[in-house]
Amino acid sequence: MLDFRQSLINSTLRKVLKRFHYPLEVMLTCVRWYVAYPLSLRHIEEMMQERGVFVDHSTVHRWAIKMLPVLAAVFRNRKRPVGKSWRMDETYIKVSGQWKYLYRAVDRDGETVDFLLTAKRDKAAARRFLERAINLHDVPEKITIDKSGANTAAIESVKTDACVDILMRQNKYLNNIIEQDHRAVKRVTQPMLGFKSFWSARIIIAGIETMHMIRKGQMKCPDGTAMSAAQQFYRLAA
Repeated sequence: MLDFRQSLINSTLRKVLKRFHYPLEVMLTCVRWYVAYPLSLRHIEEMMQERGVFVDHSTVHRWAIKMLPVLAAVFRNRKRPVGKSWRMDETYIKVSGQWKYLYRAVDRDGETVDFLLTAKRDKAAARRFLERAINLHDVPEKITIDKSGANTAAIESVKTDACVDILMRQNKYLNNIIEQDHRAVKRVTQPMLGFKSFWSARIIIAGIETMHMIRKGQMKCPDGTAMSAAQQFYRLAA
């Protein structure tokens, strides 16, 4: 178990936590539960109360909004490299009663390449996601998509503008791996019954994706250490 008494090394997170009056262990546990399991904020409030900790569900949400961007940014710096054959797709997320689009990609082994929540599903959104993924992991050799015209146009435009050679394949069967991977994220978001704002949706989804990648073993850990997914999540803070 991570020793929560060790000093925080991230100055941004230290500033965030100075405004709160709960132990770090309590805050990180609540935030991890929220992004790791299909639980509502009220479920977490009840679960903590059973453990003798009284915290309002709105406070848990505030912790998540403040802490997750910092933890997700730390994780991106500790993320393992992915393969050069990507599967790219998008799924639906409800925000303020309207469907938005979560672009995602995994490699051939199911490791998450990257993700991006967008308001629209078009060439511009697909290209923005692809450029973000390439900036993080460099240019892939192959990208497999379904028959989406927007994704096709985005890949072709990146190839042309950046003068890179990417083999594009349109094969729904080969894309099953990412469609299955969508389910792990949607399973956690369903109890949330939609997000109230696009801004908060992006933050919470980044936390869910971060926890999902940690579970898949995508975080670099010190050689010779064996840590649970929970310990790796807490390690992002200290």
